[in-house]
Amino acid sequence: MPVKRTGKFGRDKKGPMRPRRNMRFRLGPRGCRLCKDKSITIEYKNAELLKQFITEQGKITPSRISGNCASHQRKIARAIKRARTMALLPFVAE
Repeated sequence: MPVKRTGKFGRDKKGPMRPRRNMRFRLGPRGCRLCKDKSITIEYKNAELLKQFITEQGKITPSRISGNCASHQRKIARAIKRARTMALLPFVAE
């Protein structure tokens, strides 16, 4: 009599043992919106645009959440750091 296995891995009636897949959901929008809209310029003077890429605590949002490509994420991070130095954006949340 075969032993029935239970636990983390599921088994089909006749098939081999297969691990269950974890469902992962993407948090940010697909594709870089700065690549799509070429008219947006990333400057440290544009504080309203840069505020969209900062969390409530004052941290820079990662690209996997904001949906930016690598080159635009680097430009945004550089602009945010310059705007903080010029006192256009806060370093920490108030």
